[in-house]
Amino acid sequence: MKIGFFEIERKWEREYLKEKLKRHNLKFFEDELTLKNVDKVKDVDVLSVFVYSEITEEILDLLPKLKLICSMSTGVDHINLEECKRRRIRVESVPHYGENTVAEYTFALILTLSRRIMEACEKVREGKFEHEGLTGFDLKGKTIGVIGVGHIGEHVVKIAKGFEMKVLGCARKPNKKLARKLGFRYCSLETALKKSDVITLHLPLTPGTKNIINQKNINLVKKGALLINTSRGGIVETDAILKGLKNRKLSGVGLDVLEEECFIKEETELLSKKSKKSYDLRTLIQNHILLKHPKVIITPHNAFNTKEALTRIMDTTVENIKQFRK
Repeated sequence: MKIGFFEIERKWEREYLKEKLKRHNLKFFEDELTLKNVDKVKDVDVLSVFVYSEITEEILDLLPKLKLICSMSTGVDHINLEECKRRRIRVESVPHYGENTVAEYTFALILTLSRRIMEACEKVREGKFEHEGLTGFDLKGKTIGVIGVGHIGEHVVKIAKGFEMKVLGCARKPNKKLARKLGFRYCSLETALKKSDVITLHLPLTPGTKNIINQKNINLVKKGALLINTSRGGIVETDAILKGLKNRKLSGVGLDVLEEECFIKEETELLSKKSKKSYDLRTLIQNHILLKHPKVIITPHNAFNTKEALTRIMDTTVENIKQFRK
């Protein structure tokens, strides 16, 4: 088949795809697909794009042989699905590539806070090889509230059980079979906030989840709890974090995302050259009061970023193409 790949910016991706799809005729482009360059792939059977390539009716008109669109993203908002359906063009995406990856990072943040890793490193750098002020706490026997038991949340529950933690889960549609299998129980958000020693968020950003942790319900949080957010910044109201730290409801906060980041739809956008041109994360946080707070860890939306997770995006795309060919 003739396959056109757009928004392939890294050399290793090209080499990887060439190796996996040896029998096919591949064309690679760093830029997004537009009306200006669509003529370069006018005879392709398969099109692979990322979120910056808008697949409109006009684009489809110029791709008469197109049978399959593979988006290297979780979402497909950039593709006119109705028009594809009408033309019998199949659309595939990469819905699950980083579940365990983000869950593992979640615990990296939890352990960094619970065992005072940052403070310990700083002491040693200052030449102070001592333990004063570095007493942490065990995770064993503590309660973790997993807000959002979806694909990532499920992996968080599994890891938590490995630490022998008690697990409370919150979900819009509780899966009782999963709860029995993994040994946790569902509860309301309010109960999770009141009972949890660690609160971790794994939700998409929607009108219903925006500021789900806010200045009102932060008062419900168990005193001294940890708050972890590796999902979307807009889920937590920044002022609620500051309030929780001030009144000691929160003893530590681990953030891989910030409220100002709410315009990011796909994690892998952060690795795109175009994304880097459109904003600078340092600008977003350089005046952020949380950045220098001693009880807060902020990382640059990096929970998804492992070689294995990025390779799974390639593998899923390749598999989508091979299955369609069969």
